[in-house]
Amino acid sequence: MRILGIDPGLQTTGFGVIDAEGQTLRYVASGTITTTHLERGDLPARLKVLYDGIGELRTRYHPDAAAIEIVFVNVNPQSTLLLGQARGACVTALVSCNLAVAEYTPMQMKQAVAGTGRAAKAEVQQMVKRLLQLPGLPGKDAADALGLAITHAHAAIATARLQEAGGVARRNTGAYKTGRVV
Repeated sequence: MRILGIDPGLQTTGFGVIDAEGQTLRYVASGTITTTHLERGDLPARLKVLYDGIGELRTRYHPDAAAIEIVFVNVNPQSTLLLGQARGACVTALVSCNLAVAEYTPMQMKQAVAGTGRAAKAEVQQMVKRLLQLPGLPGKDAADALGLAITHAHAAIATARLQEAGGVARRNTGAYKTGRVV
């Protein structure tokens, strides 16, 4: 399975692509999509860059699934709103590419990659380097995106084992339940 991880951001969105075959993980690509070349006030143009960038990643790498970080509330409500819009553009791009999208919190990703949900960014970078046998450290945004892809690979293995054992039914994540998406 080829997995595309996305760490959304309005100025810099990290991406990471890995191949997962059983327990074996193989690095394919990573990097960032940036909007810093555009005016800060031109939100629609910046969101379009993110949307188009993810479409380009789909065309270039042909992922089977995607994993994206869940955004939390920051101290600054305006920053949270802008980040949420960037994330929305990313999710929309992934779904329009017909990819199954899994969502993970930063704590879930850090737990899966570094063994603790409170790991620092540098620790995540080191563990991603080690897990994917990279020659150097990936950038912070790319490392988080690769970490999300690794998290999804681990979750997919666990889910498949549970399904084989008859212990888990497929959950429909797009269903509405009492007014909110589950």
